[in-house]
Order: sequence, then C-alpha cells, then structure tokens
Amino acid sequence: MHPDSEPVPEEPQKPNASPLLAEFEREVARRRTFAIISHPDAGKTTLTEKLLLYAGAIELAGAVRGRHARRHATSDWMELEQQRGISITSAALEFELKGRRMSLIDTPGHNDFSEDTYRALIAADSVVMVIDAANGVEDQTRKLFDVCRRHRLPILTFVNKFDRPSKDPLELVDDVERTLGIAAAPVNWPIGSAERFRGVYDLQTRTLLRYEREAQGQYRAPVDLSSLDDEVTRELVGESLYAHFRESLEVIREAGTSFDLAEYRAGRQTPLFFGSALTNFGIEPFLDALVEFAPPPQPHLSDAGVVGATDERFTGFVFKIQANMDPRHRDRVAFVRVCSGRFRKDMTLSNSRLGKPLRASRAYRFFGRERETIEVAYAGDIIGLVNPGHFAIGDTLHSGPALRFPELPRFPAEHFGRIRVKDTRYKQFDEGVQQLEEEGLMQVFFLSAGRREPIIGVVGTLQYDVITSRLANEYGVAAEIESLEYAAARWLGSESIRSPGGSSMMAVDRHDRPVILFESEWALRYFERHHPDVVLMSESPVTAATPGRM
Repeated sequence: MHPDSEPVPEEPQKPNASPLLAEFEREVARRRTFAIISHPDAGKTTLTEKLLLYAGAIELAGAVRGRHARRHATSDWMELEQQRGISITSAALEFELKGRRMSLIDTPGHNDFSEDTYRALIAADSVVMVIDAANGVEDQTRKLFDVCRRHRLPILTFVNKFDRPSKDPLELVDDVERTLGIAAAPVNWPIGSAERFRGVYDLQTRTLLRYEREAQGQYRAPVDLSSLDDEVTRELVGESLYAHFRESLEVIREAGTSFDLAEYRAGRQTPLFFGSALTNFGIEPFLDALVEFAPPPQPHLSDAGVVGATDERFTGFVFKIQANMDPRHRDRVAFVRVCSGRFRKDMTLSNSRLGKPLRASRAYRFFGRERETIEVAYAGDIIGLVNPGHFAIGDTLHSGPALRFPELPRFPAEHFGRIRVKDTRYKQFDEGVQQLEEEGLMQVFFLSAGRREPIIGVVGTLQYDVITSRLANEYGVAAEIESLEYAAARWLGSESIRSPGGSSMMAVDRHDRPVILFESEWALRYFERHHPDVVLMSESPVTAATPGRM
C-alpha cells in the first residue's frame, strides 16, 4: 500500500443483525487470505511447509532441495515442478491454524515467474515477504513488493536463514527501509547467526526464546522462555555475543520503528521477524503474528459500489484458470476468490461477462494438487469451479443483481519467442496454445505472414520450458521456441500506421487488435517521440483497472 493511499474503510454495521449476518461476520472474522513472496532460494517453500507443519496439515516437513528421500513440495503439482524442485504455478492451500481459516495462495519462487504470480497477489488480502538474511532485499522481491504496494497489501516480513552466516540485523533493517521505501518495525531481535545463533528476543514481551536444532528441522522445535538478564542465558550466549546483542538492541529501542498494527494494515510499515525456517528457529512467534495481525477479508470496489465481505449476496472473481490439474480427467479449473456472501454447492450464479446463469455443481477446495468437494464457502475462501469453457480470467461471478469487479490487468511481457510445432499435429498444437493463453501463461501475437508459428510473450524465460513441457505432456505435441530480439509489445490505441520502422514489427493479437513488437526499449522511446499522436498501451484494450480493493 502506498503511504499516501486512502485507508481501508470499515464495513458498515447493520443494526439488529440477522442470524445470517451474524454467521457471515463470524466466518469472515476468522479467515486470512494471504500470499508469500520472495527472491529465489530465500526459503519461501521451506517456510510454506513449516507453516503447514505447525498447522498440523502435514506431519513431516521436507525441504524441496533436501535429500532424495524427501518428496517434492506440498504445493507443487506440475510434473516439471516435481522434476526441478521449484514452484512454477500459483497453488491454493487451505488449512486451519490457531482457530483461523487460512487460505495461502502459493506464488512461484523461481527466477522467472509469470503473470500468474502477479494475479495471485491481487486475490490476497495480505502478504508474507521472505528475505534471505545473507543477501537482504533482492531483485525479485523488489518486483513483487511493487505489485503489493500498488494493490495496497499489508506485508509481514520473515528474515530467514539466521542459522547460516548473515548480515548484521541492523543492516538488514536499513536495507528494507532504503530499498523498499517502507518503515521496518522489528517485533523480535536475533542473537547471533550461523553456528552461534541462539534464538530471538521478543521486544514486546521482553522474553528470550531459545531454540535447539532438532532433527534437521523436520519436526516442531522446542521453545525455552527465559528473561534477558538470566545468568544461564548469558552463559549460554557467551559474553561477546551477548554484549553485541545488547548494544544493537538498544539502538533498535532508541532509533528503530515501533510496531503499530494500524500502520502495518495501512501498508506504511512491515513488521520484521527473524529466524530460520529450515531449523524452525523463530517460526512459532511469526505464525502467531500472522494469525493475529493479518487482516480478514477486505471490501472490494465494483461498478455497483463497495462490496463488503459480509454482504449477503455471493460475489467473487476468477483470478486463475488451470487446465489438466488431473490428467485423468483433462479438466479445466477456474480459481475464484470469494469476495462476499456465502457460496453453496449447486447454487445458480451469473457470469457478468456472459450475462447468463450457470449452476456451480462441481466446486472444490484445494491443497496443492489434492482436491475435495465443498458444500459451502465464505468471503476470503479460494474455491475451484470446474470450467467447461464458461469462465475466463477476470470474470465476475455473482448472485442477485448484476455487478462487475474491474478486470484484471495484463502485465507487460518482457521476453518473446516464435513457437513452432515439430510434427504435423497442428490441431492439437493450436488447441494447446490457445488454452495456455487463456490461462494467462503467455500472450500470443501473429505476424501478417501467417498464424501457424505465432510469437509468444512471457514475463520470464522459464515459461518457455513450461509451455513446451505442458504441450508435450498434456496435448501430445512436440514444440520448440526460438528466442526473438523483441523487448516490448504495445497495443495501438488510436491512429493506424503501416510500419513502426527499424527492426520493430507490426502484429495482431488473437482478436486481431494491432500490436507493435519493439526491438528494444530505445526503439519504443524513439517511436513515442516521433509519433506523439499515436496512443500506445502496454495492456490490451479490453482490460481495465485491477479489482478495486478499497
């Protein structure tokens, strides 16, 4: 959330609340819908599994890059993810934690992510940011933080890997504030790092949480509470380490930012927690804070006004479509963020884009690639509806009178390539490319020379491997992608032109809207200077602003 943005208004309270409203208020109050962001290898997947371990959703946590006997991450379902030990798609995980209904939208954490990552953040009410204590804030984190800020999402920060050599914690606090432009408010403070890591000191309760390394972090770590001035604690920590800790602690107390719940929820500060997800150091106090501090489902803007989470009619929007999650059934699932009301299995909904009713007969809750049929869901929940072609990304689903949430943005592609089929299965190739485009995995453009070898645009180049892998595994098509020297795609908003000049090319998208593929950022800027009357758009003309969080 930008510091200058408007605060989230409280939902209006109705006098003499009905039993139904009381039910909605109770269910909404206990829900937390959040996403996790990080730079690759900062420990996002490990933290995700430890969160599930402490919630009792899994019994044994296994790091993705751990021993061969350990399985792949709980949230990874695609074959390519399991082969490479990375998260590529955004999965939904729902579980109970300390009396709260938690919905984790697990965003990819590899070097190249897709638009799927950005859209997952739009469906969340808050974010957990994982930072590597040895590296501080890194490039990927900055990109994702910018999206969170634009959508005004509160952020809790876990500074990870203090069981390894780390930067000084004061330096890390300064890095967060300078790099991201947000106040950093330590909630606890680490004592040592690497083999000298002894635990964290809670700044509010003034207690020291000491930890022991246990079974390589596979099981819940024991916690020992003692006071800061306890002689046993001083002996355990050691005089030199203890002296440095006390000195840095005084600096934080005197000059640091104090945690303020309202400032966090307004996006003006991020609470900082220190620890090690792999060895369970600092996990429990962080999860306590996630449960208590993270906001419940928030109001959304629509063309019919503000939609409160406890409004009685059902509303939601489709933020992700995934095909072939279950290869046996070749199904397509639309992931829906519920914004208000109560969803019931077999209820009749309207799709505002199509303007016709549909029956939600097959609805699921997800835990990675596992699914279970649900009977009811409330605001904040993520539900999956089997999609026989009725849903598209950005669709608004509702009961009662018509309304629409603003459409989801398309984020500009940064890499481009020509995709071609290596055999004669053109029908399957065309079907697969169109399906992957509808999922938002890529943007597709066609040159005037023909449509058999389209040009695709992606946010990250790893998507090339994802695309060819999925075409092979799900559609039986062998395809290859040749990298092209384009740097940006811009739709024409007005004024038709014949040629952009240089090595830039004219193309069209699947709906025959004219697009210019620019060879470089310099070529784009040159064109803008010499064609001031031509409106260029980085998003396709049919898209609008993002679903409006108040």
